[in-house]
Amino acid sequence: MRSIAVIGSLNMDIVNRVEKAPLPGQTIKALETSYVPGGKGANQAVAAARAGARVEMFGAVGADTYGEILLENLRSSRVGTESVLLKQDVGTGLAFITVDELGENSIIISPGANGKVETQDVQVEERQLLEPDIIILQNEIPYSTVAYALEYFGAKGKYIIYNPAPAFAPPENAFSRVGLLILNETEAAVLSGAETGTIEEVHSAAKILVDKGCREVIVTLGAKGLFYLNREGTTVYLPAFKVAVTDTTAAGDTFVGAYATAMVEGKPVQEALRFASAASALTVTRKGAQTSIPERLEIDAFLSQRQFVDDL
Repeated sequence: MRSIAVIGSLNMDIVNRVEKAPLPGQTIKALETSYVPGGKGANQAVAAARAGARVEMFGAVGADTYGEILLENLRSSRVGTESVLLKQDVGTGLAFITVDELGENSIIISPGANGKVETQDVQVEERQLLEPDIIILQNEIPYSTVAYALEYFGAKGKYIIYNPAPAFAPPENAFSRVGLLILNETEAAVLSGAETGTIEEVHSAAKILVDKGCREVIVTLGAKGLFYLNREGTTVYLPAFKVAVTDTTAAGDTFVGAYATAMVEGKPVQEALRFASAASALTVTRKGAQTSIPERLEIDAFLSQRQFVDDL
């Protein structure tokens, strides 16, 4: 069975649900507060594993209760944790999330152990693991480690999926190592330097990113769907599934993990996009990060019952 390695962050999400997000200087009461396993890397690993892939997580947690909870949650989702290291000198990463009544969220990250993931921590030889077929990277660990992973696994000829969030423009030479860049409209604007307000502008931004060296680019557009472009000039625009939104937390991460699973299964691009979109649509109907990520049977059932809307 082909496999996926996710190199990235693990956080305990502290989620405050509110009617409306507070204004500067304003104090409000939360409707409820919950503690939910999260972190972009861990979310993507869980999404890929629940969608049916064999997954190994590379990252770090602190030697504390939060770290123990995060590791147990990964294992219960069938994610390998041999490469998640315990950092004794720092606590587990935290994310402080505010979710309003419309399901929109704002997030503050406290890196903790995620900020201590070093280059030697991502070497498969050091972990004595079988080499994965696909690597997934994001920006919630030090960029020096991300850059090393791009070089290290790129030199091995591995297919790398890069989700550049939080967004910043990486060095130009990074793009040539990326097989697939998955990012939202805001991130696409940051990395390309172009506007992304319309589908035509998104196409132009994606073209800039392909010209920088990426083989494929997916720009997720929230309720408007997604746009795909590859080096050969193939384009796909897919509207989103129409669902009732409860919480958008982890929707993008679920898309990334599910799409990677579809890739290791050899699904054609259009089918893989539809599969990942269905997984993401299910996620936004539920609360929390990893608590909202669907299992494979749920994704397949959703796809058998639903069609993309064509009026967005």
